[in-house]
Amino acid sequence: MADAASGKVLVRQGPCDHRFSPCSTFKLPLAVMGYDSGILEDAHHPLWKYQPHFNAGIQRHRQDTDPTIWLKESVVWYSQELTRKLGEERFKSYVTAFGYGNEDISGNPGKKDGLTHAWLTSSLQISPDEQIAFLQRFLDRKLGVSSRAYAMTEAIMPQFSAEGGWTVMGKTGSGWRQHASGAPDKDQPLGWFVGWAEKASRRLVFARLESKHGMKVMQAGSSTRESLLKDLATLAGK
Repeated sequence: MADAASGKVLVRQGPCDHRFSPCSTFKLPLAVMGYDSGILEDAHHPLWKYQPHFNAGIQRHRQDTDPTIWLKESVVWYSQELTRKLGEERFKSYVTAFGYGNEDISGNPGKKDGLTHAWLTSSLQISPDEQIAFLQRFLDRKLGVSSRAYAMTEAIMPQFSAEGGWTVMGKTGSGWRQHASGAPDKDQPLGWFVGWAEKASRRLVFARLESKHGMKVMQAGSSTRESLLKDLATLAGK
């Protein structure tokens, strides 16, 4: 956790320099790409219709989806439709320009699926330190995108209330740690929660990653979010 204005690190615990799959926290940079490119129009357009071949594994994701629903419900197929419309060249140029983690969008070995799977326990990796750096550049408007891209991404970010009177904007992510081969380690689920928190004149950026045996992968991100919301006031100092 760091102070957004000064960049001063307030808390740094655990392997913050180790890279992991961003999972659905990658929807934040994807939203920036979508609005900057013009593919995403506003909070509720485009509304893309669900198609059976999307094979959504979660029942609530089998619905027509707009940008607000996309981030709130963390709908994977909407992300994949967005990257397909971006195309590999534009997608890669954004990831490189953002300096996002290891910038590797090759996807799973031999599958040529990076355009739609790179961030899903695959080739793209980012550390908590790098998550903080990306969030800082986003809030400082230093990603090289349009002012509308920043504003619209902020407008659709899920918002929460934390103890101590903090308002939190953040995105969860759920997945697995990976073996040296890159394959998911189904015995080690991980959960992310990244974003920023505001109270009066203060703004903090944070990245929390939890990986525990016994954690259910589908609840990993939400569990990490709830623990951060509970701990935020203490970590912030007041």
